[in-house]
Amino acid sequence: MTRKKIQIKRIDDTAARQVTFSKRRRGLFKKAHELSVLCDAEVAVVVFSATGKLFEHSSTSTEQVIERRSQLSEKGFHRLATTNPSLQHQLESSRYDLLGKDLAEKTHQLRQLRGEELRGLDYEELIHLEKLVQGGLSRVAETKDERFFKEINSLKMKEAELAEENQRLKQQPENVPHRIQAHAGSSENPRQDHNNSFDISLRLGLPYPNSALKG
Repeated sequence: MTRKKIQIKRIDDTAARQVTFSKRRRGLFKKAHELSVLCDAEVAVVVFSATGKLFEHSSTSTEQVIERRSQLSEKGFHRLATTNPSLQHQLESSRYDLLGKDLAEKTHQLRQLRGEELRGLDYEELIHLEKLVQGGLSRVAETKDERFFKEINSLKMKEAELAEENQRLKQQPENVPHRIQAHAGSSENPRQDHNNSFDISLRLGLPYPNSALKG
């Protein structure tokens, strides 16, 4: 009895599609593991579900395999670009197309997060989107509270500095009368000081000061 072939197309039933996805994903990861063990190959498999959930399997590290692949792609691109200018133009156009598609997809996801363009989503996708929005709101609230408490602490520090400065300014006028009194005591009898200098000049036989002659 031969196995019945399944037509390769999108499964309309949500439950059946989810079951098939789980089975095929496990089978794919199993084959990737067997390939890495039997052939001593470095294998990495990355899968995103219809709801955007990430599944990955790697013989070493997914990040390491992706980085290695990127380095080889850049080297190959530069090597081909130097030998074939027309191919360089084609590769650049292909890269721009991929970037344009990625931008369009990200823009679509952003609109869905804003509550727009939701008609094509099924129940599970809506639940996943709701969780994303709730998680984003939670992080926004945490960041807002953190900034709020930092602002409160900063205002309290400024208040303490102003109170200390105010106390210092209140203490300054108390020392002013003492300084005025000390200055007044040192210059009580300026005429007497002048006479003393005049008498000393007379005793020493020195010329009169200019102020004395004018007097």
